[in-house]
Amino acid sequence: MRVNMRGMKWEGVARRAAGILLLVLGLLLAAGLCTATTPGDNPVPNIFEPHSTPADSIFHFSRFVLIITGLIFLVVFILLVYAVVKFRARAGDSPHEPAQVYGSTQIELAWTVIPILIVVVLFLATTRVIHAIQDAPKPANAVEVIAIGHQFWWEFRYPALGIVTANELHIPVSDPANPTPTYLKLLSADTDHSFWVPQLAGKTDLIPNRVNTMWMDPHRTGIFLGQCAQYCGTQHAKMLLQVSVDSREDFAAWANAQKQPAKNDETVSAGRRVFETTACINCHAVAGTAATGRFGPDLTHMMSRSTIASGAAKNTPENLGMWIQDPEMIKPGSLMPAMKLSDADLDALVRYLETLR
Repeated sequence: MRVNMRGMKWEGVARRAAGILLLVLGLLLAAGLCTATTPGDNPVPNIFEPHSTPADSIFHFSRFVLIITGLIFLVVFILLVYAVVKFRARAGDSPHEPAQVYGSTQIELAWTVIPILIVVVLFLATTRVIHAIQDAPKPANAVEVIAIGHQFWWEFRYPALGIVTANELHIPVSDPANPTPTYLKLLSADTDHSFWVPQLAGKTDLIPNRVNTMWMDPHRTGIFLGQCAQYCGTQHAKMLLQVSVDSREDFAAWANAQKQPAKNDETVSAGRRVFETTACINCHAVAGTAATGRFGPDLTHMMSRSTIASGAAKNTPENLGMWIQDPEMIKPGSLMPAMKLSDADLDALVRYLETLR
């Protein structure tokens, strides 16, 4: 009977050890997937690959915290295994309760002072990183952008350049020898949102009736994906954003093109007439036309964007027609009404919108 009891106890220990081992392997697998890279553009932002000063500071601080917490976990785990193995029940042990020790000044000092020191170190490190990011001096040549969160899309305004666009933010690369950071003023038009591009900066909330700010200085060109990180309604998951970091020359060319009015092509006048005589102009703006709406994205150069519906679909004529006719097919719960146009009017309207480059 004693042999059976001993076998059952060891079986229980083995099961617990196997469970802990599986947990550790799962954590290692998750970390490996996060740090893995694939050839070409990776659609999943890698938080362990920062490309901007704020993101780099957060990454190094996170790694520091991870090392400290990992060491704490390792020490506790080793002590736990030691206690389980050394003080397990053995055959021949007395059935009576062992002698109890009440109070140990050394142990109580250790488990009080050491945690306090750890918390103080983490507090000071956190304060240093927050101060370095939030109180960084703003250069005179910084690019200023107003980012406004809507349900469920992003509006970007460049006050100094007179540009209004949506969902795809263009900023210049910042040369460390001659920094050109981009400073964003974050506003909300309706409810709480959160601006997060993991490889460029940390999360910053957009709150109604409050102005928050953030900045980033990308060190290389490329496309960086982001997401609204605060639940804001039905289509929160599809409130994506794309940051295009351009060379200084490409950014200047993009800005110059965005300043131009909408192209007036007489071959698509029928589509323009559909646009200007339906509810489109109540929500959308197109420079140089009667459309001055502010509830939806500015469409003056909408075909210069790679996606529609805040990243929910590629910007193709087929998807554009589907989005206009019945937005629920692409983004259920979006606030854009279904236009339900005739096939002829829909085709004419799509052809007109294709000229807005």
